[in-house]
Amino acid sequence: MKAYWRLTWAQLLLFARNKNTVIWSLFLPIFMMLALGTLMGDSGGTQFSLHVVVADEDQSAVSRELVKTFREAEGLKVSAADRDSGLKQVKSGDADLLVQLKKGLGERLASSGEKGSPNRVALYLDQTDPTVSEVGSTVVRQVIDRINKERLDYQPPVTVQEVNVQSRPLGYIDFLVPGILSLMIMTNNLNAVAATIASWRERGILRRMQGTPLSSSTFIAGQITARVMLNGLQALAVLLVAYFVYDVHVYGSWWLLLFFILLGTLTFMSMGFIIASLAKTPESAAPIAGLISFPMIFVGGIFFPVRDLPGLLQPLVKAIPIGYLTDSLRGVMNEGASLVQLWVPASVLGAWLIVSFTVAAWTFRWDVK
Repeated sequence: MKAYWRLTWAQLLLFARNKNTVIWSLFLPIFMMLALGTLMGDSGGTQFSLHVVVADEDQSAVSRELVKTFREAEGLKVSAADRDSGLKQVKSGDADLLVQLKKGLGERLASSGEKGSPNRVALYLDQTDPTVSEVGSTVVRQVIDRINKERLDYQPPVTVQEVNVQSRPLGYIDFLVPGILSLMIMTNNLNAVAATIASWRERGILRRMQGTPLSSSTFIAGQITARVMLNGLQALAVLLVAYFVYDVHVYGSWWLLLFFILLGTLTFMSMGFIIASLAKTPESAAPIAGLISFPMIFVGGIFFPVRDLPGLLQPLVKAIPIGYLTDSLRGVMNEGASLVQLWVPASVLGAWLIVSFTVAAWTFRWDVK
């Protein structure tokens, strides 16, 4: 036990004396969170943004009212141009939609009971992009439909009452912060441990430790304890910055959040020891760790929901640990979920930990073979 605590303290001192490690493992996640949070903003209110060009050929009170309504619509960035210029912008991709308000629009609405062509509004869009075309067409039709109903004084017999049941004002930054924590835990343990242990082995540090009564399991446990403490301090720093800068709250239990941080640290650190044992040099350990961790960044739900991934990647998402760690941190922070509700990610991470730690202890090597 004495050797275990001495190893833990030595690892903490090594970390504190390494300025590059402090910068990359602590300040980089905070900088990433601040950069993405500033660029994305609080995008919880709208999930789309379309550039709409309006060609007002009617220049009537009705057409000007329509243009004003488009400008006030959420998610639309409206600019004015003539029809030919607007078409060029849509074809070149500089604009998503062109709305042409044809001459006679005001007269048509004023004489809605008379016969004649009702097509006084034309919508030009690129249907090869189904998302833009569907969302844009829906928004434009809703605006036109509202104007029609107001002019006809139409009173529908059945209406829909919208009730907001969202109990917490969550935005993209609330979605992002748990992902940043998950990314920090993975890189600080899987990538850093693999490179550090491989370097110690090559420099003969582990060989000198082998001459002591120290067992491999004690050495791994000491490393894990030190990194758990470091990850806890780093997570606290990230959460404090998120709270004071973006007003991000932890709605669940802090103890449960700490539990999943601990579970994620143990899991990815054990995986890092496996990579360090398989790699012969630090130069080969870093690419192997990157080959494993880099794809996880994109399929682990760190920056966007995993449900948005293609169907072919869904089996991979359900197999890797990073997705479960991200979901559990996000569930505790954003939803206030309990351990009972998060038993699936806890079980999967626990299984990954048991298997990884067993393989790491079995494959651990003190010296280069």
